[in-house]
Amino acid sequence: MKDISQFQRQVPPDQEIIEAHIWRSEEGRLQLELEAPRIVQYKKPDTRTIYPKGVELRFYDDQRQLQTFIRANKATSFDDKNIITAKDSVVVIDYTNGDTIYLEDIVWKSDEDIIYSNHPVRAVNGNRVTYGDGFVSDADMTNLRITRQRGIIEFEE
Repeated sequence: MKDISQFQRQVPPDQEIIEAHIWRSEEGRLQLELEAPRIVQYKKPDTRTIYPKGVELRFYDDQRQLQTFIRANKATSFDDKNIITAKDSVVVIDYTNGDTIYLEDIVWKSDEDIIYSNHPVRAVNGNRVTYGDGFVSDADMTNLRITRQRGIIEFEE
């Protein structure tokens, strides 16, 4: 009976997409590529899109060169609030400057043009590894700042 009552409380999604591969362009220029094994959308009680099996995002410049890659094992987009959260083994690769950032979660506030995390961060760039308690950046990751850096460790290969 306990299992049955829990099943009855679950709200079915308004829309579900399996094996999604989505491209977004503006004026014929590719801006974003999204891949997700499963996307679930709800309209009530609040409009949100959930990526329960993970998501990969690729951001491109005007010459269709890959600029940034983001991968997370789980993500949620709160559509009414213009907020996207990504959690569980998040990786951000900035191909412009060579940074790879590993973290627990990130929050993207699109209307404020800010991406941040308040949890431990490890950033790798070549032989340099930086640790911090979080980071903040603009949406295109050009002004990334790690908060409360613990140090930089240089190592030889």
